[in-house]
Amino acid sequence: MEDCVNKNEAGIPASPCVRNCCLDPQDICLGCFRHLDEITQWQSMSVKRKKDTLRLCASRKQAHEEHYS
Repeated sequence: MEDCVNKNEAGIPASPCVRNCCLDPQDICLGCFRHLDEITQWQSMSVKRKKDTLRLCASRKQAHEEHYS
């Protein structure tokens, strides 16, 4: 997973936003798979928390694809 994370010049994980925001009933964006709270807090998150959030996003995306495939 670490190799797949987009980072800026300082090595900070980039936002996974794909500019396709559509929230499901649990407030999960179906574009980037972040929860609404994670979206609004992204800029103030530590690097560790951003990495943890990206792992959660990957897990949510996989579950979504398995459920709807």
